[in-house]
Amino acid sequence: GVPGTGVDEIGNSRRRGTTIRFRPDEEIFETNQFVFETLKKRFEELAYLNSGLEITFSDERSGESSVFKAEGGIKQFVKDMNTGEGGMHSIIYGKGTGTGAHKNIFVEYALQYNASYKENLLTFCNNIRTKEGGTHLQGFKTALTRAINAYIQAADLPRKYKVKLSGDDVREGLTGVISAKIPQPQFEGQTKTKLGNSEVAGIVSTLVYEQLMTYFEENPKDARTVIEKAVDAARARDAARKAKDLVRRKGALGDNSLPGKLADCQSKKPEES
Repeated sequence: GVPGTGVDEIGNSRRRGTTIRFRPDEEIFETNQFVFETLKKRFEELAYLNSGLEITFSDERSGESSVFKAEGGIKQFVKDMNTGEGGMHSIIYGKGTGTGAHKNIFVEYALQYNASYKENLLTFCNNIRTKEGGTHLQGFKTALTRAINAYIQAADLPRKYKVKLSGDDVREGLTGVISAKIPQPQFEGQTKTKLGNSEVAGIVSTLVYEQLMTYFEENPKDARTVIEKAVDAARARDAARKAKDLVRRKGALGDNSLPGKLADCQSKKPEES
């Protein structure tokens, strides 16, 4: 609303900040009970995304209480996500802003490969979880694939590593967090699960590509670990594709509807075949 008066000093107090009290409207929500675990997970995310922020969460119904604070920010987020999975190298972290008209757009990311085969990428915009990704995720994926392929071509690596890798290959076993802070975000859908700002893709792509190339050049051991992981994924994918093609070919040739002369030879005697 519009302030009725200016800001006046009314004395000294040790208490600071604002207290907000609210209750869900029972005419709209069938259940007005909060779920402790759901809120706990959300506050934990907020602590990771805002390094140094401390959140104290108390449930007066059960007496449960938790304090969330992550000095390491999203680097610590990735480290904790990879607990038990076996991180293969030190966490790669980067941040930066756009240029020109987009200098007020801030982006930070952290990533680490582990020994598993699953991809685990979390994306956020203004602390909102974008489950369906969006332009920030698109820019990150493009930069990651481009940087790894560019380094493979430029670096002095054995010939067996000189292969063209796809996006699926370079993301196998990858754990990462991408967080963007945007003044005027555009979300697709009512649930705000996908970021739609087109300019963000280019900003993230440029930033991540340049910083990854610098990191790979300064840390060749980590770069080689990442490349070996991606090349192994590419070989496994290629072998799986060939096996699938072979099964399909055999199935097609064994179909009774095909002419006999297209079937594989059943005899070792040339005159019978």
